Amino acid sequence: VHLVESGGDSVQAGGSLTLSCVASGYTNGQYLMGWFRQAPGKEREGVARIDKEGSRRYADSVKGRFTISQDNDKITLYLQMNNLKPEDTGMYYCAASSVRSWVGSVFPPEYEWNYWGQGTQVTVSS
Repeated sequence: VHLVESGGDSVQAGGSLTLSCVASGYTNGQYLMGWFRQAPGKEREGVARIDKEGSRRYADSVKGRFTISQDNDKITLYLQMNNLKPEDTGMYYCAASSVRSWVGSVFPPEYEWNYWGQGTQVTVSS
């Protein structure tokens, strides 16, 4: 499975961006798709995830501002980001996981995510 992100840009606080992630290869085995981000000097963190049934989960920091979605053929993953804040700045990664059941944290740990994209940079200025 190959994942390619796009859509990152520099915007001012309060602005919006939509990130895209195109998946190619054998994706049928991947049950979860998600977005992660990594700010300079910080660990990578989960932002949003969606499963094959369309169930969505979000990090508390982005609830009400970000929306994760997929097109009907599950090839393209999106992250609509509204009311962006400077703390949203970071490299955004798309990831795919074959985990079908997870109890506890919203995002399975990184070792459970089988495939990662190269990332797309989002910079939000105040």
